[in-house]
Amino acid sequence: MSDVFRIYGAELSPFSVKVRSYFRYKNIPHEWIIRSADKMEEFGKYAKLPLIPAVATPEGDGLQDSTPIIEKMEARFPQPSIHPSDPALAFISALVEEFGDEWGNKWMFHYRWARPADQDSAAGRLARTMLPGQEDAQYDEMSAQIKARMIDRVWFVGSSEKTAPQIESTFAEFLAQLDAHLASRSYLFGAQPAFGDFGLWGQVYNAWTDPTCKALIESSTSHVVPWIARMLTPSSEGEFEAWSALEATLLPILTDHVGGLFLPWSDANATALAGGEEEYSVAIRSGEWTQKPQKYHARSLAALRARYGAVVDKSMLDPILEAVGCLRYLGG
Repeated sequence: MSDVFRIYGAELSPFSVKVRSYFRYKNIPHEWIIRSADKMEEFGKYAKLPLIPAVATPEGDGLQDSTPIIEKMEARFPQPSIHPSDPALAFISALVEEFGDEWGNKWMFHYRWARPADQDSAAGRLARTMLPGQEDAQYDEMSAQIKARMIDRVWFVGSSEKTAPQIESTFAEFLAQLDAHLASRSYLFGAQPAFGDFGLWGQVYNAWTDPTCKALIESSTSHVVPWIARMLTPSSEGEFEAWSALEATLLPILTDHVGGLFLPWSDANATALAGGEEEYSVAIRSGEWTQKPQKYHARSLAALRARYGAVVDKSMLDPILEAVGCLRYLGG
């Protein structure tokens, strides 16, 4: 039996490249397979849902959903660990991973489909990924179809005329804070990549591949682009840092974006779903946010709360979560 895993994904899928980066870091034998039209039948053997990434194991099993994929692989390949040994930092890293997947995706998806230059760039690249080796006319037709469909789906991440200024102003703010944090370290939690790096990086990297965000990131930061490049093929350069070393520059990110935006939105989303609401509004740090509720986000919040509940010793963790405005949303 071959020991090679197969990752079905696409470069423009932040969740796919997140998983690929993890496999590269762990030196897990794998094949990167672009899910194009000619691979759909093969992909369908391992994917219960038509969503990437999907991973085919050497045993012939199929895995989906980037976070569970990484968690299952981490149990199978525990070294080098992506989790700091300090349980407080391990949870904060997982919290950043979830923030990247759920709120970082709002930034990336909004920017990708908000302006003609980005729409054309992304739709064209997606068309060529899905239909390799076709004539230009076929690419143009497919690109137009993708563009129309995706522009019509920006509501899924909460992007609207009302929320667009919030999305763009907070992303610019976040980039400045991330740049400051990365000025003195290679990765978010020190000299080796953590769970949080993979989730956040997948979104930032994909944003950077689009014209508007590429210009924004490269003109406003000095340390984010090297981190983006580093995470394409990450490697350990040392140890995780202690909270005392991380606090000064990580605290603003946690306070302003995780505690100020992500968790109050996620909590309101879960409440709206439980109440059967078709739309909800919530006051977050950037202003009033209005969106249709999403089932997956409620499930991921429940999983995050369960992870928090499983932390045995919260004596160091709870004061940090309280200080950044997160504790009340996690059940503490």
